[in-house]
Amino acid sequence: MTAYHFTLIFLVTLAASTALRLWLDLRHLRHVVLHRDWVPAGFAGRIELDDHRKAADYTVAKVRIGLIEIVVDTVVLLALTLGGALSLIDQGLDAWLGRGYVHGLALFASVGLIGFIIGLPASLYRTFRIEARFGFNKLTWPLWLADLAKGIALAVLIGGPLLLAVLWLMDVMGKSWWLYVWLLWLGFNLLVLFLYPTVIAPLFNKFTPLEDASLKARIEALLKRCGFASSGLFVMDGSKRSAHGNAYFTGFGRAKRIVFFDTLLDKLAPEEIEAVLAHELGHFHHRHIVKRIALSSVLSLAFLWLLGQLIDQPWFFAGLGVGAGETASGTAMGLLLFSMVLPVFLFPLAPLTSALSRRHEYEADAYAAKQTAATDLITALVKLYRENAATLTPDPLHSLFHDSHPPASQRIARLNAS
Repeated sequence: MTAYHFTLIFLVTLAASTALRLWLDLRHLRHVVLHRDWVPAGFAGRIELDDHRKAADYTVAKVRIGLIEIVVDTVVLLALTLGGALSLIDQGLDAWLGRGYVHGLALFASVGLIGFIIGLPASLYRTFRIEARFGFNKLTWPLWLADLAKGIALAVLIGGPLLLAVLWLMDVMGKSWWLYVWLLWLGFNLLVLFLYPTVIAPLFNKFTPLEDASLKARIEALLKRCGFASSGLFVMDGSKRSAHGNAYFTGFGRAKRIVFFDTLLDKLAPEEIEAVLAHELGHFHHRHIVKRIALSSVLSLAFLWLLGQLIDQPWFFAGLGVGAGETASGTAMGLLLFSMVLPVFLFPLAPLTSALSRRHEYEADAYAAKQTAATDLITALVKLYRENAATLTPDPLHSLFHDSHPPASQRIARLNAS
């Protein structure tokens, strides 16, 4: 393949992917607006019209800012690659730092900083305007700055050494470097699963043991029925950042924890909380987490192998706007380019991963309906959709690409039939 042909393939794919994303979002926007003024039949009497309209307006506001982000992201990607910006950054770092691992780390850091600065206005608008307008944002500027500082610190202390190890393996392990990087990636992800509940998550939120004795007894009885052992039941102070509610279990092995957002406990009745947790335990029962980790591992191996085939091909670099010579042979540049353009080629396959995720959600719902009353899960879902202002009328095609959970009407219809 020549650089010209690869450039052409990249441009055609990028144009098609961007057009598809914009078209799907516009479909979604029109569909939600069209159904704004009446509650779907399955939710009549459960969701007030004002709440339904709020969900529609909230969705429209998010989609509109999302449309801008799609265009900006596409322009930035073109500017960095074919526009030559990435090549200029690389040459500037070369003159300043020379070739080596520090150069590779600085290259990633520079592109990451550019992406952060360009994406910052939309992120702030989403948090402090859209979320605040609809009554969800609880984040203050001091807390936002603290979260930002902690995030940067984690990226430097954890991401920096990991990237350095990856670049080193790419340099010294010969043609099979991709296999060693994959093994490192697997080990890193398993380590994060162990450390996240007790080391990383507490940096951002406060976790306290569940104190409600009646609710605790109800949940412990559910855990016993389901054969699930955890290291504790905890309440997270999610309300200091958002009014949205959720529950999840996290960790691996003996480090598993069940976590409830304090906002969730405030919104749901005890039997509804039990039903929501039963849904989460359904994922555990069906080994969905293990299956997703296995799938992610297989895909990451395939992508690293693919990068291993591309990284020695001059047309791959030149076709993306990076000149020949030392720049073209840099492992950091190859890894960066690959990570930037891979999503462009993968987006049309999004319905496949969404379909798998939806299947898991249906299985978890069915499991919850066996362990608790299906009506309790239904009322819990209705409350969560209402309180989180989640639209009940998504565009079906947009949902197929973007939503990991089935639409509310389909989930509840299945639960009613169980």
